[in-house]
Amino acid sequence: MASAAVPAPAKAVTGARTAIPSWVWAWALPPVVVLGMVFLYPLGLVVQQSFRPDTGGTSARAYEDVFASTAFREALGTTVWLALGSTVGCLVLGFALALVITFVPFPGGKAVARFIDVFLSFPSFLITLALLFVYGTVGMANGLWTGATGAAEGPFQFLTTPWGVLLAEITYFTPFVMRPLLAAFSGIDTGQLEVASSLGARPARIVRQVILPEALPALASGGSLVLVLCLNEFGIVLFTGAKGVTTLPMLVYGKAILESDYPGACVVAVVNVLISVGLYGLYRVVSRRVGA
Repeated sequence: MASAAVPAPAKAVTGARTAIPSWVWAWALPPVVVLGMVFLYPLGLVVQQSFRPDTGGTSARAYEDVFASTAFREALGTTVWLALGSTVGCLVLGFALALVITFVPFPGGKAVARFIDVFLSFPSFLITLALLFVYGTVGMANGLWTGATGAAEGPFQFLTTPWGVLLAEITYFTPFVMRPLLAAFSGIDTGQLEVASSLGARPARIVRQVILPEALPALASGGSLVLVLCLNEFGIVLFTGAKGVTTLPMLVYGKAILESDYPGACVVAVVNVLISVGLYGLYRVVSRRVGA
């Protein structure tokens, strides 16, 4: 009797890798070269310049001088607290506004939600100019006050202080938190809210136990992004005219343009880039873990 044919062993596929065709590398090379020339090469020049003092040669003296300076430490502290304060303000205000737009019916609600997308395209200095037009030293609010009271100047002088910068950043960056929140709220089953309400749950409890857990990924993602953006904001600080407020980007501008200290400016820029990259990495990790 003929023996049954033994089937040939199946090919092992675990761990096998398909060879990438050479034409794929040919197509991928030009974008990589462009990316390197446009982004990485200038960054490399900044790092290189930070180790080249005006006297010539290679030295880390610029890093020692910058890190030892009071101006750098104050700018770093101002940058951090403004970024953190703006992020917290954007999270609170963005969450409240997104709740109202999504769950409180009012005429024009959909138009407001669409306007959020348009607002994201506005430059930051435009929002700052609008605030100056209303609350500036010679703005509408102070003009109304001086016209009614005959005073020499109005009481609204906060835009040239750190609190004015904080207000401008919260005003501008809040939509960056609202946009992912509106998307997250649109996916919430309204039946859950109706059931919770029928069981006697108050609105605050519904928000805390039903809506907030669904919003956490969007809050984490939007908050991380706003933190990175606020850390590098330059236009708002410049256009508010807050002379006593010096952030890391403003310090780079001052050293490079006003003092002609290019090695020092490059040192501050390198520090700013490293912090930004670290926070962006945190943003990516948070977004991945929360599923945003």
